[in-house]
Amino acid sequence: MAKQKARPAPRRKNRRLLAPVAGLMSGIVLLLLAAGLFVFANTYGPGPWAKSGNVTAVTVERGQGLNAIARKLKDAGVIRSVTFFRVAAKLDGRDNALRAGTYEFPSRLSLIGVLNQVLEGRVVQHFVTIPEGRTSAQAVRILAATKGLTGDADVPPEGSILPETYQFEIGESRQAVLERMLSAGRETLDELWAARAKDLPLKSKEEALILASVVEKETGLAEERPRVAAVFVNRLRMGMRLQSDPTVVYGVSKGEPLGRGLKRSELDTPSPWNTYLIDGLPVTPIANPGKASLEAVLNPPSTKDVYFVADGTGGHVFAETYDQHLANVARWRQIEAQAAAKPVKDNGK
Repeated sequence: MAKQKARPAPRRKNRRLLAPVAGLMSGIVLLLLAAGLFVFANTYGPGPWAKSGNVTAVTVERGQGLNAIARKLKDAGVIRSVTFFRVAAKLDGRDNALRAGTYEFPSRLSLIGVLNQVLEGRVVQHFVTIPEGRTSAQAVRILAATKGLTGDADVPPEGSILPETYQFEIGESRQAVLERMLSAGRETLDELWAARAKDLPLKSKEEALILASVVEKETGLAEERPRVAAVFVNRLRMGMRLQSDPTVVYGVSKGEPLGRGLKRSELDTPSPWNTYLIDGLPVTPIANPGKASLEAVLNPPSTKDVYFVADGTGGHVFAETYDQHLANVARWRQIEAQAAAKPVKDNGK
């Protein structure tokens, strides 16, 4: 009989060694996969529910760094992890570009969505409005009462602010916002002065500003400003006094409301603003005029009007002659008398 070849023994030892290694590798892969899924879910997956409502408002102050912002977002319940937010911002490369302001984050917004909103500065916009005809002191008080601004602002010269609506960022200083108002005032006056009509009885931009402030205080109707401006320009050309009640009020109270009509004694009291007693313009503006009043003064319509008086409807009636003006004043006095004679309604009080 032929001899049979011996079969090789099974490599059981090698298999026993490879099995743990394969298991370890599989575990590492699963661990890495789980870690990746965890990171992805925390970065790109839905964020926390809003604590109340559908959005969460968070204010990022000027000067706050990445760590402080991340902690603020975590405390507000907008993100789950300070670390993930910081790492995502660092990896983005714009971690120093986080912008101040108030943000409204939708409920369950992803961490990357929160980061992008802050990086892009998609803030809730904040505005402060200075109405036309306010004095500089009144404008600064409006700034002082505006929440979200910081510090104090100095009261600037009368008439130097352009009444307008201005946007600001939370944490911005009041003085910085005021500087923008002053810059807008200078630029607007320069622009309109350059395009002024010829032969105006105004020697400088400052005089234009003064007259525009008088026009601003004389009428609250936008459509009347040009005609009121024409009256005062005509008076200056003729050497007539302006005789404007608001100028007298400014001399009495620096533009603060009197809460009553002017007294005869106040009309007769000299001041650098009393245009019943002085020739020409007051010594300074009496308020901050808007752009429309400046335009009206620097390009007034061609009229012969030199008088105007209230018409009882909130506007004025204009006249070229003194006799016409006296007739208009008589009608106004009659309207006043009729209003005073009306019985007061009983409201049951």
